[in-house]
Amino acid sequence: MSQLSTLPESSTISRRTLLKLFGIGAIAGLTGYSRFTKPKPAVFQKDTLNLPRMLNQEKTVVVVGAGLAGLACAYELSQRGFVVTLLEKSPQLGGKIASWQIEAAGETFMMEHGFHGFFPQYYNLNSLVSELEIIDHWRSLNFYSVVYRNSKYKPEIFRPSSSAFPWNIIDLAIASPNRFQWGINLTKIKHLQVFQAITGFQREKNYRRFDNISVADWVKTEFPQGLYDLYFLPFAKSSLNAPDMMSVGELMQFFHFYFFGNPEGLAFNGTKDDMGTSLVQPIAKAIQSNGGKIITDTTVSEIPTIQGKIDALKYHVGNSQNHVPFWVKRNPYVETLQSTSLEYFGTADEVFAVPSGGKEAISLTCTHQGCSVQIAADGKFHCPCHGAVFTADGKVVKGPAQRDLAKFQIVERQDDNLQLVAINHTSPSSEIIQADYYVLATDVPGVQQLLKRVSGDVDQKVRSQVENLSIADPFAVCRFWFDRDFEWEQSDFTSLSGYQLTDSITLYHRIQEQFIDWAKRTGGSVVELHAYCYKEKQFPHQKALLTTFEQELYEIVPELKQAKILHRELVNQHNFSGYPPNSYAERPETSTNVSNLLFAGDWVKMPFPCGLMERAVSSGLLAANEILHREGLQRRSLLSVNPEGLLQI
Repeated sequence: MSQLSTLPESSTISRRTLLKLFGIGAIAGLTGYSRFTKPKPAVFQKDTLNLPRMLNQEKTVVVVGAGLAGLACAYELSQRGFVVTLLEKSPQLGGKIASWQIEAAGETFMMEHGFHGFFPQYYNLNSLVSELEIIDHWRSLNFYSVVYRNSKYKPEIFRPSSSAFPWNIIDLAIASPNRFQWGINLTKIKHLQVFQAITGFQREKNYRRFDNISVADWVKTEFPQGLYDLYFLPFAKSSLNAPDMMSVGELMQFFHFYFFGNPEGLAFNGTKDDMGTSLVQPIAKAIQSNGGKIITDTTVSEIPTIQGKIDALKYHVGNSQNHVPFWVKRNPYVETLQSTSLEYFGTADEVFAVPSGGKEAISLTCTHQGCSVQIAADGKFHCPCHGAVFTADGKVVKGPAQRDLAKFQIVERQDDNLQLVAINHTSPSSEIIQADYYVLATDVPGVQQLLKRVSGDVDQKVRSQVENLSIADPFAVCRFWFDRDFEWEQSDFTSLSGYQLTDSITLYHRIQEQFIDWAKRTGGSVVELHAYCYKEKQFPHQKALLTTFEQELYEIVPELKQAKILHRELVNQHNFSGYPPNSYAERPETSTNVSNLLFAGDWVKMPFPCGLMERAVSSGLLAANEILHREGLQRRSLLSVNPEGLLQI
């Protein structure tokens, strides 16, 4: 990635003035940083002994979950001689970076869960990319914009940088068109405390001081309003956690990793193709080339234990929900909105309807492409995405869907909770696998379901830690195909702030090859809006999401009001890890009190700063390192930004 200065040629404000303005002239001198010296990444867990790298005896590992965490863990262990089996519930690998084939505008495309940016301080993820020799799968986005709905703020522009703290703040202030609206006054004790807190990150001290309060509550206490509007709100939401549900301690870690401890700048790369093609498939092929086995569409039905250790894992392939009972919680928002005699359970893309007094539930997940259907005035279920229609008992009467809605038997009721099992008269055969180590690397709902299937005497702390994990508010992505292009002066991926629903816009027809080619041939455009963490009470079903996304898109890009929508795809999920107040202390770590059980995923307590995809990859490599260490092998060196801020208090 090229290093581009953020300093405008015509700036009238000197660094000396900025240093005086923010009261950090002395601090800059004390740091001893050269203006032109970029700090090296910090090394975590480097082995000083010259240990062997390869295993000289057979050891087996089962990894459950093929998102980035599971893929990274399986990759590293398969490289070192372990016999690895990777199990994934979905038909596709990749978890939240999976991609799948869709039909749109008369052609076939690959769809994803939303745009993913690769930052230069993703040192561990980028090291995998280098090892796999797939660096040419990425292209630089050159710069990154944040655009505000509030007209009092001009767009902010971020570019690659080689400046560490405090120079990155000084450069940001010089380049920012909103610098006089930051609202920082370091003569106010509260403002000084905020400045010291965000620049003096120390992991354990940070969480002890700030993990008990939400971001929303924290900023009510004389927080500089401009600083919050311009940087804290849009970047906090990009963590996929809403400010009212996110710990300040976690936000401090997030900001330290992405800015205050990061000398790389905020511009990033995007993939030339979908994430499955660009990253997931190369990792999977590397695992398989080293003898690893990957099995998709699997459901783990039982995890028996003997004397506190996992003895085996029982699973079956296909019909992933058909034979394993699961619990869903009542959804009063959908009931209130639709005002029918039906009861509703579940959230986001997994909602179930139960007729009053009924013994069966109908899945409201359309069998075409997974949108949530809803009851209409004619008493039928209509899909708001592509127009499929189903009868009141779930039979398809109008395409493009070809299969009926799935039906589930009600096994048990407990207050507002329902236990369901799918109605199916065929039972797939189960497989039993035994291994030396077991790594659970699913998302939070997945690991919580897996722990419920652990039988026998297992450490209660492990169960409690997993049960107490949180899930963030739902996120949604809507991708539109239009019959024409439009002028856009901001970055091809742009953060948006101040909208009711939309948090970012991505111009796929300027980033990914499949859409670039389509746009050249048709003159059209492919635009994606992303809502990072919306409130389900405000948007209880997908029609509400689609309507608001479309309204806000026309406000963001008025030219598109004259364009024709050729197709739209909605992805709506409720499975991202939550980091609420008071959650850090009991967050599970890589190693557990079950000797042959390890955890990986972005919900695991991490010993160094990281975020999003880098957090997932690093957690998987941490789990692999723990197994390597137990077997007397050289651990992989893991990198991060400087683990502590300079202005420690």
